[in-house]
Parts: sequence; C-alpha cells; structure tokens
Amino acid sequence: MSEIEVKGLAGLQALLDELPARIEGNVVRGGLRSAAKVVEAEAKRLCPVGKTGDLRDSIRVTLRSKHGRISATVKAGNARAFYAHMVEFGTARHWIKPKNRKSLFVAGLLREAVDHPGAKKEPFMRPAIDGKAGEAIDAMAAYLRDRIPKEIDKAGKT
Repeated sequence: MSEIEVKGLAGLQALLDELPARIEGNVVRGGLRSAAKVVEAEAKRLCPVGKTGDLRDSIRVTLRSKHGRISATVKAGNARAFYAHMVEFGTARHWIKPKNRKSLFVAGLLREAVDHPGAKKEPFMRPAIDGKAGEAIDAMAAYLRDRIPKEIDKAGKT
C-alpha cells in the first residue's frame, strides 16, 4: 500500500483546528475521497478489460477510520474479480491440480494436472498512483479550500 504524506500545510491545519472534531472528520473524509477518486479513475483507465469488465468494475474507493486516523484506499478485486493481484503482479509457471476431484477436464481431455505457463504482469494500480499522485493532492487541496470556509461559516451561524 502506498502512503502519501503532505507537509508544510500549517495554514490548512490552523483552519481545521477551528472546526469541531466531527465536522473536521467529515471535511477530511471528503478531501481524501476526492483524492482517491482521481487515482480510481486512472486505475480504471489503465486496467486491462476482458469480456466482462469485472476487474475494472471491481476498482473502488473505501474510507476507514481507525484510532482517530482516517484513510482512503483504492482497491481492486472482489468475489468475481478475485484475480486482481495476479493481473497486477503476474504469475510464475505453476501446476494446476484438482482440489476435490481426481482429474481436470481441459480442452476436452481429462488430466491429473495442467502445467500453466504463468502470466505476464499488467500493472494498473501502481502506475495509477505514481502517475496521478500530484493531481490527487491537488484535488484534495481544492476540495478542502472550498469546503473549510463553508464549514467555518456554518459553525459560526449555529
């Protein structure tokens, strides 16, 4: 997992300190989501698409709050696209053996095992974060610049 830390945003931190903790969390969550959406869009663009598009459709943004820290993650893979890591990193040559049967039915023939030649890697997640990190930070900064003054105004009116 990649982690990006932006330093030198003392002014932004001062504005965040003016907000109540609940609102601050919501603002930061929205900013992280806007940054992650940039990376998500790029990952979907770079993702190899098969007949169903399941892998591309499995790419999503998740937000998590743990121990007072909020994080956004761009994930690929689900029950239908369980192979996301195999596409990203490739696979080595390996034998495929049946799990619950004595043989496999491959290309019209029964076999005890199949020698799989492996698969070349087709990275799409790493290039997405590497290529769009700056744009993601800009998207988050723009979101925060827009949202923080609105929240301060709202907090002042109540």
